[in-house]
Amino acid sequence: MGVKYSSNEKFFDRWGREMAYVLGFMFADGSLEDAPYLRGKYVRVSSTDKDRVVAIKSLLNSDHTIVRRDTGKNHKTAYLLRIGSHTLFNRLNNLGVTPHKSLTMQFPKMPLEYLSDFVRGYFDGDGCVYIDRGPNGQPKRLLCVFTSGSKSFLQDLHAHLVSRIGIVGTGLYPHGSTCGAYQLRYSTRDSLRLFQFMYKGPTSKELHLRRKYDIFTWYLRKRNLSAKEISSVLRQNGPVAKKQRDGLQNRYARVRIPPGPQKYEKV
Repeated sequence: MGVKYSSNEKFFDRWGREMAYVLGFMFADGSLEDAPYLRGKYVRVSSTDKDRVVAIKSLLNSDHTIVRRDTGKNHKTAYLLRIGSHTLFNRLNNLGVTPHKSLTMQFPKMPLEYLSDFVRGYFDGDGCVYIDRGPNGQPKRLLCVFTSGSKSFLQDLHAHLVSRIGIVGTGLYPHGSTCGAYQLRYSTRDSLRLFQFMYKGPTSKELHLRRKYDIFTWYLRKRNLSAKEISSVLRQNGPVAKKQRDGLQNRYARVRIPPGPQKYEKV
């Protein structure tokens, strides 16, 4: 008889900052494995960022082993956490993390107070931030990208960002090198909006990927932008942005999203 490893099987039962962050990361770099020949159902998290897999293992109170996977000299080392649990499998499946989800996943309904945590989790998995520099090496533009095989997921994500934080860019493009994949691409002002949205309030080290956060803060230091100056820049929205936001706010006003608990208690 094999060794039985434990994990918090109630983790995804109740909305909270930790739950929303991990769910966002699962939509990006998680998967469900149904193995009927083993009578097993597995939740998998795989990433080249070892600290994200370690953080999720900790948040889930998992005793499972993280496996290192070397796939060749031209690829980064990946780390895999694989949890056998019918309960976690079924709960995540109900939340939208379905088997073979990459092309078909839909944006989940959630209490909007946890949207920033969900978006940050997804960004840490399938997002990137980089700085376009001029000939002298000085930063010119701050650029953010979200990637997915599901066009519908990215369209809904973009709509939420327009409605909630005033994103201006149109956003959605075919992926440049991967057939059937799509990207949301945002330039400097929208990237600053994302930065303020995703990292508002205190955030523990388990709930954000430091190397991506550091790119944002490096750009701000180099441009000598204070929090007040960022807000001043972002107020320069223009009439197009206002019209776009108003239309999406009316659209989402008709969607009933069930409220979550006001206070999250880890179980």
